[in-house]
Amino acid sequence: MPRRNFFVIALALLTAVPAFSAPPKARPIPVKVVVVAMFERGADTGDQPGELQYWVERNHLDRVIPFPQGYHDLRMNADGVLAILTGVGTAKSAANIMALGMDPRFDLTKAYWLVAGIAGINPARGSLGSAAWAEWVVDGDLAREIDAREIPAEWKTGYLPLRGSVPYEEPRDSSEGEVYRLDPGLVEWAFRLTEHVLLPDSAGMQAARNPYPAENARRPPFVLKGDTLSSGTFWHGKLLDEWASDWVRYHTGGKGDFATTAMEDTGTMQSLTLLAHAGKVDVRRVLVLRTASNFDQPPPGITAAENLARTKLGQYSAFLPALEAAWRVGNTVVQSLVNNWPKVRDVTPASK
Repeated sequence: MPRRNFFVIALALLTAVPAFSAPPKARPIPVKVVVVAMFERGADTGDQPGELQYWVERNHLDRVIPFPQGYHDLRMNADGVLAILTGVGTAKSAANIMALGMDPRFDLTKAYWLVAGIAGINPARGSLGSAAWAEWVVDGDLAREIDAREIPAEWKTGYLPLRGSVPYEEPRDSSEGEVYRLDPGLVEWAFRLTEHVLLPDSAGMQAARNPYPAENARRPPFVLKGDTLSSGTFWHGKLLDEWASDWVRYHTGGKGDFATTAMEDTGTMQSLTLLAHAGKVDVRRVLVLRTASNFDQPPPGITAAENLARTKLGQYSAFLPALEAAWRVGNTVVQSLVNNWPKVRDVTPASK
């Protein structure tokens, strides 16, 4: 066959074969609300619950989405509600929220974020089973410290700001992620929406709160606005409660009011802040709800060590009621967002 004819035939064959093209990429899954839980006791359903289980069972988060880069597989329902379990502590929460935020399978640009977990509570601010919406999230780990046996006599604490050489040194420097402020309007909207939600109470909870002298500690469970402190150390006692109150006031310039102590929220907020810089999320759409499973200090007549010894996960005096409160209050917000999605997709309720 002449060479010229060979090339003509080869060209015809090539043009007759459809050009190879990569399969179209799946569109990212639009997410309306991300529920952030921190720990689970066992399975996601059917046993003693942790912070995730009520959401899975009651909100029908039946779709399991593999999440190998994270602590636990994701859960989602047909309404656009996605749940993530971060694991305990700021390091795990930061890593998992960042992993989710960078996951190309999801469109999180319009998503609202609800952190819903249990906490210890300051008895001056709330009672067992109460639910606190935070406007300020303060870090309790970024600091310098001198052992209490070596602090100068004139110091109130041996815990110093990260850039400071004396306690509560001014001018204040909170540039390393020591404090985050949530959108005040959104927090107020969530509080007003939920302030009359009925929270579970019991004779056992009443007996546990009655020894505390503070009026708020003796109240039946209620919804409040109160700020949260995150630290990797589970601390306990009246003196550390005083430090936490001072620390929150210091890092918020006197605007914050310490109510609950938790272990993850500044890690979550750090990742969401960076993801917002990258255009992946809207950090103005974040809510932090902490519900009181235990007091952060003992009642009069009991030492901090004695009370800490009986303060164990799953055995807190209001463990199950606090989980119930987190779902009842949190789900009121979730359902409002989902049911009114056409109105809140582009404009937050705080803007109305």
